[in-house]
Amino acid sequence: MRGGAPSGALLSPVEITSASVQRGDVIQIGGQQCRVADLFQLPGGSKQLVFDSGELLTMHTGTRLVALRILRVRGGDPAHAFSARRYRR
Repeated sequence: MRGGAPSGALLSPVEITSASVQRGDVIQIGGQQCRVADLFQLPGGSKQLVFDSGELLTMHTGTRLVALRILRVRGGDPAHAFSARRYRR
């Protein structure tokens, strides 16, 4: 995968299943990072993922993978995205 996250965004590792996978998720397969470009629902809850490279992967209902997902940050400062607030209003 080339390039980083857009300004005001963080890449966060998340566990995904066939029910939670999304377009844009980045999955590492065999040391290669693959971004999900499209996905199709298959019978029985499985999904077929289409990567930017054109390669396909079928995720069955029991498949669990770790993916990087882009999290958008309000205010555009990713360094403070998960910091605790010191003052409550």
